Amino acid sequence: VCQLLLDVSASMRYGEGAAQKLRYASQMAATLAYAIIRQSDKVSLATFDEELRGFVPPSNSMAQIVRVTEHLDQSQPVHKTDMARCLNEFTSRTRRREILFLLSDFLTDLGSLEAAIQRMRYNRHEVVLFQVLHHDELHFEFDGMVKFVGLELPEELTTQPEVLRREYLRAMTQFNADLEDLCLRNRVERVLVDTSRDMGEVFADYLNQRSRLNRGR
Repeated sequence: VCQLLLDVSASMRYGEGAAQKLRYASQMAATLAYAIIRQSDKVSLATFDEELRGFVPPSNSMAQIVRVTEHLDQSQPVHKTDMARCLNEFTSRTRRREILFLLSDFLTDLGSLEAAIQRMRYNRHEVVLFQVLHHDELHFEFDGMVKFVGLELPEELTTQPEVLRREYLRAMTQFNADLEDLCLRNRVERVLVDTSRDMGEVFADYLNQRSRLNRGR
């Protein structure tokens, strides 16, 4: 059984059109579900923000794709994130060994996230993190006077991006390095996804990465 866990919190609302984080991550989830069912394996979908919002029970029928996509279409990114609590609650419901695909920007407290992942690993689940970030978040390519509006906190900041760019990129680089270290410590796969990239290329890179890891075992 493969479990898809999708972050539908407000921070996933960032971006426009196909590059919006939630839209991109939802398409990834639907694509993964289809690929899993084509192999005759069961797949489920859970959505969460500050609590578990919905759950599509496991199935390997093609009708499951319709159920998954309908649930994804109904998801609204309006609430804050409490990722660790949601992951712990979900883990408490899963008894046997499964594959867990987590799709999120993972902009959360890494200490509590690691504790939740360690619980998953203790239960012998295989865990894969798809860290979905917008190109702006990764490269901060803004010019002129810009107003930044918080998606999960009611805060605004109007400034010239060049004043912030160096420190922002330093902080983002350090955060991603810390998340990668967390994954390495806990033997968890992590795939960094830029929503400006072609999704087919992202999955091709991931499959090549898995192939290299499997050859090294």
